[in-house]
Formats: sequence, structure tokens, C-alpha cells
Amino acid sequence: MKRTAVLVFFLASLAVAAAQPAPLITNIANRTTISLNGRWRTIVDPYDIGQEARFFLNAKPHDPGDLVEYDFDTSPLLNVPGDWNSQRDDLLFYEGTVWYKKSFSYHKRERTRVFVYFGAAALRATVYLNGTKLGSHEGGYTPFNFEITDSVREGANFLVVEVNNRRRAEAIPSLSTDWWNYGGLTRDVLLVEEPPVFVQDYFIQLAKGSTTEIVGWIRTNGGSPSQQVTIEIPEAGIRHTVTTDPSGYAQFRFAAHLTLWSPRNPKLYRILVSGGGDRIQDDIGFRHIETRGTKIVLNGQPIFLRGISMHEEAPYRGGRAFSADDDATLLGWAKELGCNFIRLAHYPHNEGMVRLADRMGLLVWSEVPVYWGNAWTNPSTLQNAQDQLRENITRDHNRASVILWSIGNETPVLPARTEFLSKLAAEARELDPTRLITAASDRVERSAPLTRTVNDPLAEFLDVIGVNEYLGWYEGRPEDVAQAQWKTMYAKPVIISEFGAGAPYGNHGSALARWTEEYQANVYEQQIRMLRRIPFLAGMSPWLLMDFRSPRRLLPGIQDYHNRKGLISDRGQRKQAFYVLQRFYRELAQ
Repeated sequence: MKRTAVLVFFLASLAVAAAQPAPLITNIANRTTISLNGRWRTIVDPYDIGQEARFFLNAKPHDPGDLVEYDFDTSPLLNVPGDWNSQRDDLLFYEGTVWYKKSFSYHKRERTRVFVYFGAAALRATVYLNGTKLGSHEGGYTPFNFEITDSVREGANFLVVEVNNRRRAEAIPSLSTDWWNYGGLTRDVLLVEEPPVFVQDYFIQLAKGSTTEIVGWIRTNGGSPSQQVTIEIPEAGIRHTVTTDPSGYAQFRFAAHLTLWSPRNPKLYRILVSGGGDRIQDDIGFRHIETRGTKIVLNGQPIFLRGISMHEEAPYRGGRAFSADDDATLLGWAKELGCNFIRLAHYPHNEGMVRLADRMGLLVWSEVPVYWGNAWTNPSTLQNAQDQLRENITRDHNRASVILWSIGNETPVLPARTEFLSKLAAEARELDPTRLITAASDRVERSAPLTRTVNDPLAEFLDVIGVNEYLGWYEGRPEDVAQAQWKTMYAKPVIISEFGAGAPYGNHGSALARWTEEYQANVYEQQIRMLRRIPFLAGMSPWLLMDFRSPRRLLPGIQDYHNRKGLISDRGQRKQAFYVLQRFYRELAQ
């Protein structure tokens, strides 16, 4: 292509208004998709010259006089899904821009709409199809999609994605975190094919306060108004039809007598939703969650949450976890530990993880990355937090395992922060009134050397209060822990959402010597003695299941850029504390 032609094409592409992501399509696992996963060409762009050089055009010199200073087709390959940090040693600490390019062939079909769907792109992405900008997305852990029906070509196409994981003060998460800043296309990239009118999203759950009535809504996309949509639960003999309004939306309510989902019996029903020429299936469990005073109540019975916290870190190989094998390994370890509950910290984990929790009977705390300090008074920061919360809830609002939406972790007690998080709590309740709202706080009142009082003003806006405490590690010694007394200012359930101690697997010594397995096990033993005496305790999720990478953890020979508080090493080796907690959970399960 000549220089003048390139310029004309570039200016024309700028004239096309870049759309925001289309409304999110849910239940991707049960739709017609074409995978774009695999090997993508990549250009590392630390000085951000790609926009000026117009990498998105994927230009080629057509004669010796053409100057094109990049070439995707001779550039290195990276696997998608996957983070770039763990695939190349020289990118382990890299923060900046990487351009991804994928060529694909597509055969267009009549009466078929096409979307390109990203499970996640960390942390910000701008997407181009055949040189034309589709739009941008910010938020490294939630899905987004663009409609490409009119822009995808018959035959050869190319997709270019500019991905940037550079930390920013006004972003969510902000500048400082205690996990690895993995960048890249870390989850599936798919083409999704739909009929002209399709079921975009639906919410099918038990009515709040009921175990015999289903309520919800359906939203269709495309076509004329007043579509008839039918919900079927064949196993329960249920068939219910509604008519959508001009926007494609309809609510419903009907009686249902179902076997309730629980950790002991994770019953899922096959659901069929059809309308406008579309038909989609899903597997949904039905359970009721509420609080009564300081108790968490599942299906009318108090339940103690025997949990563990976990990062989305791949066992054995390292890097971002994304595969079904990763999910099965991590959740299998949680079940072996005796858990009925997992805290998915500190951001939304992949959808497959939550669906597997549905099948395995593990209750889920799902969190957005509002973490430590943030730009609390910045409207765009709040908007981005709300966007990520909405995308997380939209993706997983039909998963029975999810009982808690968490709006933050260890945020400072400031009026601006409390106002910020109160708006997230209100947003979550509006989007999903059937689940509980929580957040993890490390702010407690110290009225005596070993007396701690839960007293964070954010608790006013929560249903369940999470408390992170590290008695015996960051505060005091193991022998102090069992003597600690806990009080609360709120008649609400409290989960000790973090406690723990660090130890590399195989490092042995005295139970009073830091960094030994014996010290870690001692902390757990003393913590359990303390936790038994907290009358308002509704659950616990110690920190954490498996060691994970963190750039804050610098101690050579011990941490080596890993947080070593895992009960299991990143190579799958169980530490002594694993068995201490396992014994306690087996006792509680009786």
C-alpha cells in the first residue's frame, strides 16, 4: 500500500466513531463460538509508539520505497489465553504496552450476528478489526465484547489488540497491590455467533426470602419489540412464557418446588431459555442466602463458612490461572482441606472457576479490585469500579455458589472512601438484591493490648463484615494470639477473611522461629483457639491456599518474589499448617 493510500485509510478509520463494548453477552460457555485462542503475534512497545506508527493497520511494504518500521508476521509469538510475564523471562517484570495480532478466516452466514468476546484483557485494551477501531475496555479481570457483524469480512481478517498493564493512581486497582501485575490477553478470545434476535442475558433465582418462588428477568437483543420468551425447567415440569417490552426486557415470577443447592448437595437444574429464534441452556442451582443477627443462613439453616482465600495463580507452572485443569486443581485442594467456602481474592476470577464451584458445592466470595489506597474523590475512578462490579455481577449472577459480592479489601478509614464504597454497595444491591454484600477491613479498635473491636464505619453498608487480622505474624507473637479477645459494634455476621503466616515449604525449625513450617503451624493452632471463642464469628478464609508471586516479597532464599503464606507451595507441596486447618475443618464438619 502506498503512503498516500495508508494515510487516506488511516483518516477514514479515525472518522469511524469507536464504539464502547456492546452489552455483555452472558453464558458464553453454552453459545455458538469460534475460538481465537492459540499463538498470537506480539510487539512489545515500552515507549508507546504503536499508535503513532499505526500498528493497528498491520501494514506491509509493497515496494522497496515503502517505510514500515514494524512487522507482526516476523514478531514473537505468545499464547492466548495467558499472561506475557510468565511466558518470557524478559517480560517477568514488564509493565507497559504489548500489541497482539491474530489473523483468522471467517465465512459469513445469512441471519447471523457476530461478536468478538474477551474473557479478560489485563489491564486496559483497545481493539481493532481489519484496521478499524472497535473500542476500548478498562478492567483486567472482567469480560467484554464488541459486535462485528458489519465489519468482519468474508475470508481473511485480522484482529489487533493493544494491551497495557501499567499501574495508574486513578485506576482500579491502583498503584500498589500485593499480587503480580500480570498483563496480556489472560482469558479466552472468541467469536460468538447469534441469530438476529437473541437472548442476551437473564437472571433466574429464588425470590428473596422464599424457597418456593422463582423471580427474575430476561433481556433480548435485536428485532422488533414484544418478543415472547419462554423459561423451562424440564426436570421440575416448569414452563413459563413472558412478553418483552420495547427495550427487550421482561420480568417474571412463578412458583417452583425444587431441591435446593447446598455444599452437601450441589443440585443444578438444566434451564432452557428460548425466544426470537434463539435457544440457550444453562445449569443453575437454587438456594436462599440471608443473615439473621450474627448468623449467615443458607436455605433456612445457619452455616459456618469453612473457607480459604486464594489468588488466580496457576499451580505448578506459575502465571495467571485460566484453564479447566488449573481450576480443578485449586478447588480440589480446597475440598481436600475441608472447605465449603472460598474467597476469590482480590479480583474476579475466571468464569470456569465459579462454574466449577457450582458443581463442587463450594460457596464463593467474589471481589472487585478496590484494594488499599485509591483515588476516592475521582469520578472516573468510581465509574470504573462500578463498571467492573457490574461486569462481574452480570457474568456470574446465575451462579448459586456466589453468596457474597465484595466491594473492597483493606481500604483506609476515610470519609471519601466510605462514601465511595457505599455507592458500590448500593450498585451491587440494585443489580442483585438476592445476595449479601461484604468487604474485608483491617481496621479494628485496640482498646487493650489484646482486645480488638470491629468498628469500621463501612460496616453500616454491609450485610457481612470481613476482618483481616494477622495476630502472630504482623502483630505480636504466636503465644499472644490465643489470649486475644474480640468484640463488635455491629449485630452482623463477621468473617475473619484473612490471617496467616509465611513459610517456604521444607523450611523447618522451632515453632517460635519465623519462616519455618512449624511457626506457621503454631500460628494456625493459636488462631483456632482464639476463633473458637468469638461468638459472632460466621466463617473464616485464612490467607491462603497456595503461595503466589508478589513483587513486594523480596527476602532472598525465603520469599524470592513470592508470598509464602500458602498452605500449599506453588509446586503442590502441603505444609504442616495445611493439616492443622484440615483437622479443624473436619471437626467443624461433624
